[in-house]
Amino acid sequence: MQVYSCVTNSDNMILKRNFDPVKVISYIRYEMLFALAISLCVMILHQMKIISISLPFSIAAILGSALAIFIAFRNNSAYNRWWEARTVWGNIVNNSRILARQIIANADQAAATGKVQVDMVIAYKSEMIKRQIAFAHALRMHLRQQKNFVEFSHLVPEAEFNFIRTKANIPNIIIQTQGNRIKEGMRSEILGSFDNISLEPTLAGFNNFQGACERIKNTPLLRQYDYYTRVFLSVFMFILPFSLIGDLKKLGLTSLLVPLSVLISFIFATIGKVGEVNEDPFENRITDVPMTSLCNTIERDLLEMLGETDLPQKIEQENGFLF
Repeated sequence: MQVYSCVTNSDNMILKRNFDPVKVISYIRYEMLFALAISLCVMILHQMKIISISLPFSIAAILGSALAIFIAFRNNSAYNRWWEARTVWGNIVNNSRILARQIIANADQAAATGKVQVDMVIAYKSEMIKRQIAFAHALRMHLRQQKNFVEFSHLVPEAEFNFIRTKANIPNIIIQTQGNRIKEGMRSEILGSFDNISLEPTLAGFNNFQGACERIKNTPLLRQYDYYTRVFLSVFMFILPFSLIGDLKKLGLTSLLVPLSVLISFIFATIGKVGEVNEDPFENRITDVPMTSLCNTIERDLLEMLGETDLPQKIEQENGFLF
């Protein structure tokens, strides 16, 4: 039975509805320190009458509107990347089940007709399905650049494991091996002459899914949007205290300059950070696609289809996070 270590895999998907404010602030601590420092300086310099510069609030409003447009575009693009990644992994789960069903049904047909010995059929089914599980684990590690190959060493023959672990693109090699073994299954009549017609498109799908994941992994969101969002946010936080101080002085509420500046900056910085952390779904962050859990689902489902009862423990959410 495979046991997954959630300690060594920090990838999570957030499920809880409420967030810890301390953790939220830790993500934007530099932005908050910048906003705090600027607003304190402006308030102190005005109180000491060293400077008397104040700007119309409309300037901050215009800058805030431009910033909001950039943040909205970036957040929308980041979510699309995250959702595409999750959709691709949903297809990996579904097609793994399809491949297992096809292998089991076609191989059992050969055993039922007496063309092949039952022991050969059982061994072939087990090998193919467990290798498919290994593909899911290998792809997860490939995307996260992890080397903990022992997690799927029990799923492939020892000689094969020692061979593939030295390769640069292990999941690709596993799919190639699956294709070769399908041809060998046809030659040994474990699979029928026309079974490849249905199996090959399913197998090709995994190449496409891996390619989609690698495209998301290796192609960042346009850096212009990241850079200018950060620049506009810094300019906005710098201008904001100067735009607030005039109106607050008239109302006799100068002491509110710091908390108001920090609060407004907090809102914009938090919204901006949401897009930043979501744009890369394979980077071991708490906003990741929960690939460990999805691999666990694939392994449990496919082993159950084989008729095994000693299944790995199902990964459940922990404290609002799904690993």
